[in-house]
Amino acid sequence: MKKHISFPSIEQFRNICSYINKNYAFIGIQNGEPVYDVTLLKPTIKFRGTVKLHGTNASVCYNATDGYWVQSRENIITPEKDNAGFAFFAESNKVEFLVLINKVLQDNSLKSTDCTVSIYGEWVGKGVQKSVGVSNLDKSFFIIGVKISPNNEEPAYWVESNCLSCFEKRIYNINDYETYSLDVDFIRPDVAQNKLIEYTIEVEKECPIAKAFGFEGIGEGIVWVGEYKGQLLRFKVKGELHSKSKVKTLNTVDSEKVDQILFLAKQVTPEWRLQQMLEQSCDLLNGGQLDRSKLGDYIRLVINDVVKEELDVIAETGLELKDINKPISDIARKYFFEQEKV
Repeated sequence: MKKHISFPSIEQFRNICSYINKNYAFIGIQNGEPVYDVTLLKPTIKFRGTVKLHGTNASVCYNATDGYWVQSRENIITPEKDNAGFAFFAESNKVEFLVLINKVLQDNSLKSTDCTVSIYGEWVGKGVQKSVGVSNLDKSFFIIGVKISPNNEEPAYWVESNCLSCFEKRIYNINDYETYSLDVDFIRPDVAQNKLIEYTIEVEKECPIAKAFGFEGIGEGIVWVGEYKGQLLRFKVKGELHSKSKVKTLNTVDSEKVDQILFLAKQVTPEWRLQQMLEQSCDLLNGGQLDRSKLGDYIRLVINDVVKEELDVIAETGLELKDINKPISDIARKYFFEQEKV
């Protein structure tokens, strides 16, 4: 029986930061309880960005049992009960879509008797949405991803989609146009915000995909995709013209101030101070051992010693203690776990 296979909602940057904060130290389940390794540091993840098109989400699906069907974001659609004309387009170009689906099966050594292949994309062009560069195109489908849904109880997963397109039928691939790359260090994810904003403003000012087809007009934003522990992470950044109340634009970050904070934090945490506070918190000079239960005490000792001895240095920079508390804590925490391994 045909069933709707939805495309996942695309999160915002803050949601991805929250996900990493909750999961970076998780290493498994033991006796029914989650197990965490607090020595692990937050990761740096490479994200790839593609132009976010202002249209409507659409997809085609196929398996050997149920055959071929067409979807909007919420429903299975048909030419009789359509969404902006995509079902008619997909039925009219059924042969071409089935060729692409067969390529997915072959490239991934899959059988249509064992799974459903779903090709997702954005349906854009004249009459779909207004006031953006791609509104000038004849209605076109831009592939953005391919999901495999096994017939058994195994979870669905995503496979490579870069090689799928059929220009003659206006079936394009989002990856054939302008793309972006950004490494996000989740110890200080705010540092990446300015670059995210810079790229977004660039796209909003002139849509690269509309330009590739010879048209002028604004773009919507960028969708960023990365992978962490086998999980695809997606988030979107929209320009001001496309941001509704529920999709907040990113605030710019004073990169000079961030650099100044990180430099100062390193300056006031020389190794001798870190070691001295470690000796005090764990009583190492009197036979004590490194004890993770003392980690909070250790970090507080480091911060208190910085306040006692370096307050004038901090004041001269124009910064406040609250500005450098977090990076000092990160440095102290990292040193603690490095010494634990010695």
